[in-house]
Amino acid sequence: MGPVAARGTLRIYLGAAPGVGKTFDMLGEAHRRLSRGTDVVVGLVETHGRARTAEQLEGLEVLPRTQVTHRGVTLTELDVDAVLRRHPEVVVVDELAHTNAPGSKNPKRWQDVEEILDAGIHVLTTVNIQHLESLNDVVEQITGITQQETVPDAVVRRADQIELVDMTPEALRRRMAHGNVYPLERVDAALGNYFRVGNLTALRELALLWLADRVDEGLRRYKAEHHIDHVWETRERVVVALTGGTEGETLVRRACRVAQRAGGDLLALHVLASDGLTGASPTALRAQRELVESLGGTYHEVVGDDVPRALLEFARSVDATQLVLGTSRRSRSSRAIREGIGSQVIADSGEIDVHMVTHAAAGSRGWRLPPLTGALTPRRRWLGLALAVVGVPAVTAACLAAGPAVSLSIVLLAFLLLVLAVALVGGLWPALVAAVLGGLAANWFFTEPTGRLTVSRVDDVVALIGGVIVAVAVATVVDRSARRATAAARSRAETAMLASLARSVLAGDRALPSLLEQIREAFGLGSVTMVERTDGGETEVGSCGRPPADDAEIETVAITDTLALRLAGRTLPASDRRVLVAFAEQAAVALQRHRLAAQAAEADRLAAANRMRTALLAAVSHDLRTPLAGIKAASSALRSHDLDLTEADRAELVATVDESADRLTALVDNLLDMSRLQAGAVTPTLAPTDVPTAVHRALSWVEEPDLGRVELDWPEELPPALADPGLLERVLANLVGNAVRHAPSGPVTVAAGMLDEHVEVRVVDHGPGVGPGDRERLFAPFQRLGDSPAGQGVGLGLAVARGLTEAMGGTVSAEDTPGSGLTVVVSLSAAPVPATAPPSTVPAKVP
Repeated sequence: MGPVAARGTLRIYLGAAPGVGKTFDMLGEAHRRLSRGTDVVVGLVETHGRARTAEQLEGLEVLPRTQVTHRGVTLTELDVDAVLRRHPEVVVVDELAHTNAPGSKNPKRWQDVEEILDAGIHVLTTVNIQHLESLNDVVEQITGITQQETVPDAVVRRADQIELVDMTPEALRRRMAHGNVYPLERVDAALGNYFRVGNLTALRELALLWLADRVDEGLRRYKAEHHIDHVWETRERVVVALTGGTEGETLVRRACRVAQRAGGDLLALHVLASDGLTGASPTALRAQRELVESLGGTYHEVVGDDVPRALLEFARSVDATQLVLGTSRRSRSSRAIREGIGSQVIADSGEIDVHMVTHAAAGSRGWRLPPLTGALTPRRRWLGLALAVVGVPAVTAACLAAGPAVSLSIVLLAFLLLVLAVALVGGLWPALVAAVLGGLAANWFFTEPTGRLTVSRVDDVVALIGGVIVAVAVATVVDRSARRATAAARSRAETAMLASLARSVLAGDRALPSLLEQIREAFGLGSVTMVERTDGGETEVGSCGRPPADDAEIETVAITDTLALRLAGRTLPASDRRVLVAFAEQAAVALQRHRLAAQAAEADRLAAANRMRTALLAAVSHDLRTPLAGIKAASSALRSHDLDLTEADRAELVATVDESADRLTALVDNLLDMSRLQAGAVTPTLAPTDVPTAVHRALSWVEEPDLGRVELDWPEELPPALADPGLLERVLANLVGNAVRHAPSGPVTVAAGMLDEHVEVRVVDHGPGVGPGDRERLFAPFQRLGDSPAGQGVGLGLAVARGLTEAMGGTVSAEDTPGSGLTVVVSLSAAPVPATAPPSTVPAKVP
C-alpha cells in the first residue's frame, strides 16, 4: 500500500447574509493561487445570475457537474468522483450547507467536502451564519424564517481558516437596490422582509461574535500548546470577587460598567474557602448571581484554602485583564495586624489590573482574634516558633525583674500562658518547643539550686514535670481544635457548594455540561467527561474543558455501575475524591432528570394523540351527521313513489346529494389527514413542483359561485418549489376554501413569489380577520373561533394545512391583510433549477 495522503485544508468564507460577496472573494482567492502556479479547479459555483460573479469564473477550469434524475426531473450537483479523479491541489466548492438532490452520492454538500478533504485536496467554500446548526433557532427568532439547510458546527470549527466577508447593512441594501444581488422584481419584497436593517444588523453581530469566539478558542489552544501562562490582553475580561456581603451589588454594577466601557466580558467569582469566607448568606449570593446574569455576565464558584491565590488562579485561567475587589470590612487595627486579601492580591496580581472599590460597609468590622483555621500553614508555624524563641526569654526576664515576690507556681503559670499563645499561633510543634524551653528556663532560673539543671526538692520536681505535661496537653488540644476547625470550615464550604449544585439540579435550570463545568472549575481540572457503559461499549454523554493531550494522565471515578467520570489535569487527593463523588452523583441526577423529562414529553405527546382520537370520535358523531342526514333525506325523496316531483325538484334534490357528498368527502379527507399527521405517517415525496399548476388544481375544489372571486398574481417566470405535488394541492385547497368561506363578499387573492431562496404563496382575503392573540389558535385542530356554524366543518382545514406544509419542510403563518382581513403565508424551499426544465410560465388566470 502507498502512503496515506495528508488531509487537505479547509478555508471557509463566512458571511452574515446572502449578497455580501463570499463567492466573489472566494473566486478572487482562486485566481491568486492560480497566478502562483497552484493547480486550482472549480467544482461547483452558483452565480445566481450575478454578472460580476460569473466574470470571476473566466480563466478558471470548471469541472462538469453530475446530473441526478429524480421523479423525471434532471438536477445538477457537485461531481465528487470527477474531483477525485482530477485530483487538483485546490478545488472551489460553493454553498457548504446545501442539501443535495435525492439520489446523490451524499445527502449534504459538506459531506462531499469531507470526502474531498480526506483525499488530500484543499477546499475553498462559503457559508452564511444562518446555516450553522447551533444558531438555527436564534436566526429564526431574528428573521422569522426557519433555515432548512444547516451544517454542523463541528464541521465549520474544524476549518483551518475562517475568513469573515463583512459588509454594513446599508451597503448591502444599496447593492440590492442596484440589482447586484437579486433581480429587480424581487428587490422590494426582499428589502421589506429578510433584508431589513434590523435583521441584517443582528445577523452581522451574530457572525462577528461567533467568529470572535472561534478566534479566542484558537488563542487559548495556542497558549496551552506552548505552555504560556501569563495573560495576553487580547480581549477585556473583568472578574469581580463576591463574598456574599452587602457590598456585592455595588461591586457587580461597578465591574459591569468597567466591562461595558472596555467592550469585554463580565465574570463573577465566589471562593468557598476554609479561612473565614464561610459566613456568606445563600440568599445574598443567589440575588447577586441573578444580578450578574441579568447584566450579561457569568457566575462561577471555586473552593480554595488560600483566597488570594484562588482568585488569581481563576483570573489567569480565563485570561482576565481586570479584577474588581471590595475594600476590606475589617478595621484599621485588624488590617495592621493581619494583611488583607486585597493587599495580597495586589502584590501577586502581576499583569492583571486590580480595582479596589470602596463601599458603605468598608472598615465597619472591629478587631477580633485571628481564626484558628490558619494554624497549620507553614507561615503560622514559623511565627509560632519565633514567638516561642522570643517569648521564653521575655517571660524569664519579666519574672526575674519581679524579684522574690514571684513564686515558682506563678512562673510556671506564666510559661503555660506563653505555651497557650504559641499553640494558638503555630500549632503543636512550636508549642512543644515553648513548653520545653519554658521548663528548662524555670529549672535554671527559679528552682533551687539556681544556675544548674538540678532540683533539690521533690515538690519542685513534681511542679516542673507537671507544668511541662500540662503545657504539652494544652498545646495538643489547641492544635487538634485548630485542625478540626479547618476541617469544619472546609466541610462548610463544600456543603455550601453541594447545596448550590443540588438547588440547580432540583430547579432544573442547569444542563449536564454546565454542571460538569462547575466540577472542573471547583477542582481545578483541565477537562471532565462523563461516560456511560453499555453493551455496545462506552458512550460519551457530556464533557467540558479542552480535550486532553494524547499522553495526558486520565483518572476515572466511578459514579454508578454504568456511569463514570474521566478527569484530566491533575491527580486529586483522597479528600477531594470524596467530595468529587458527591458532585458526580448530582451530575448523574441531572442526566437522569433530563432523560425523565424526555420520557415525560413523549408521554405528553401520546396523551395529546389520545385527546386527538377522542376529538375525532366526537367529530364523527356530530359534524358528519349533517351531510349524511342531507344525503339520506334527498335520496329517500328521490326513491319515493308517493311524491309527485317535478324535474326542478329532482334536480334540486340531486344537487343536495352532490353538495352533501362533497362536504362529507372534504371532512373525511381532513380527518384522515390529521390522523396521519398525529401518527407521524405522512411521508412526503419531495420534488420540484410547479406552484401555479398546484394552485389551478386546488381551485377545482372551489364551488363555481366563489371561483369568480378568486384572483391570481405571480411573476411570469416562477421557480419551482421543493414539495409534494399532491400535498401542496391539499394545502392550497384548504386555505382557499377557508378564505372564500369566511370572506363571502370580497375578493380572495392567491399570490406567489420568491423571497430569499424560498417560494411563498399568500392567500389574501378581506373578511373580518383575526385578532393577534388568536392567530396561533387558528391552526389548532377542531378550532373554529366561533366563526363557523355547526355542520360546516370540524375546524381542521388550517391545522391540516400547517401539518402537511411542515411535513414538506415549510412553514405556514398568519398575518393581517392591510385594511381588513387575514393573509395566510405558505413558505417552501425553492427547488434547484433543473438543467432541463425552465421555470413555470403558467399564466396567472383563473381557469
